Amino acid sequence: MSDKSAKAPQKPAKPGRSAKAAKKDQPGTATGTAAAPARSGRLAVFKTYKLYVGGKFPRSESGRVYEVTDSEDQWLANAPRASRKDARDAVVAARKAFGGWSGRTAYNRGQILYRIAEMLEGRREQFTEEVAAAEGLSRAAAAEVVDAAVDRWVWYAGWTDKVAQIVGGGNPVAGPFFNLSSPEPTGVVTVLAPQESSLLGLVSVLAPVIATGNTAVLIAGEKAPLPALSLAEVLATSDLPGGVVNILSGRTEELAGPLAAHQDVNALDLTGAEDPQLAKALEVAAADNLKRVLRPGTDGDWHADPGTHRLTAFLETKTVWHPTGSLGASGSAY
Repeated sequence: MSDKSAKAPQKPAKPGRSAKAAKKDQPGTATGTAAAPARSGRLAVFKTYKLYVGGKFPRSESGRVYEVTDSEDQWLANAPRASRKDARDAVVAARKAFGGWSGRTAYNRGQILYRIAEMLEGRREQFTEEVAAAEGLSRAAAAEVVDAAVDRWVWYAGWTDKVAQIVGGGNPVAGPFFNLSSPEPTGVVTVLAPQESSLLGLVSVLAPVIATGNTAVLIAGEKAPLPALSLAEVLATSDLPGGVVNILSGRTEELAGPLAAHQDVNALDLTGAEDPQLAKALEVAAADNLKRVLRPGTDGDWHADPGTHRLTAFLETKTVWHPTGSLGASGSAY
């Protein structure tokens, strides 16, 4: 008769690692998000996280990494620490992709954002584990966050071909003219993702940028970048053209400064700049080429209705005048 109370064999520790470190690698712990489940008698294959630039997954140009830990300071993974060169490469990729992405129909952009939601839904379990580890949430609470992130992509997918109706239209003028205003994307937008909301907050600041035809260079939250880096894998398989979204991880201050001063970046979202002095310095740097800057302060509850303010934050308005012809005696024109 077998002993049902016998414990399953433990995975052997790697040479040179402490028993505490070996314990972290067991399936079901926080580090299960960074490693494949270990079978009896073998070591797990740890996931190598990479940057996402121009539709590809490069390691940092500098070769640097930094340790990412969970809410209890337990090791999760080594994330790439992007350099200024990586940031410049991301801007080049975003600029190259801007013409094609902004030139697509709004309806087609909506289809692609909806596809992102589909792919994220399909990897729900993975992201639930990563969010739980990153934010110290229970599995149930993390699952709610992932579901909300999926719904947020669907929300913005539905707005792509409707936002023009709330910020554009015909303007009444005194004269025989049609006067029409229509929104256009700003260009390349640098987005500092929220530091505390590793997935839902990140989606909430990224989705409206690309929904309106902009391209993005996203700096993932410094303390919890893993869900952002995994999201890159979703984007790469969701019909999103390479370069539309570029994701960097590393020190927020180190990356944000060069991007704020970059002459080919058109706008800056300072959501993740929690230090007021850093936010002020970035605003000053952005003023050099008159970047549009969004400094929202504390966004509060990311689960709340997002509204449309982020959709319109990085849009420019183009107004066209066109003669209607000579007015007749009755006031009609052709």
